[in-house]
Amino acid sequence: MRNAGIAAGWGWAAAIVWLSLTPSPPEVDLAHGDKLGHFAAYGLLMFWFALLYRERKARIAYALGFIAMGVALEFAQGQLGYRTYEVFDMYANTLGVLLGWAAALVFPRIRAS
Repeated sequence: MRNAGIAAGWGWAAAIVWLSLTPSPPEVDLAHGDKLGHFAAYGLLMFWFALLYRERKARIAYALGFIAMGVALEFAQGQLGYRTYEVFDMYANTLGVLLGWAAALVFPRIRAS
């Protein structure tokens, strides 16, 4: 079961990469929908892996890795002729990672009550 969870998490990470680099990403029809999408995608990714890996060192490594992935993908978008580089996307990604981790810290307490 754990292996399936890990595979699902990496599948989600791959989906984020694809969505970040595809010429026609889905449109979110909300004000700041793009930023909300970044925030939610990275938040869910970190939340998922923080539930799978409870050790602090592992969580730090995943958080830093996912933040670096978001930054790298923004720079890659800047090099593509059909996507744009946006600093605020990096902020949304990073905030998602941090709040995803925070939610994973709170989740066991909520579930236990």
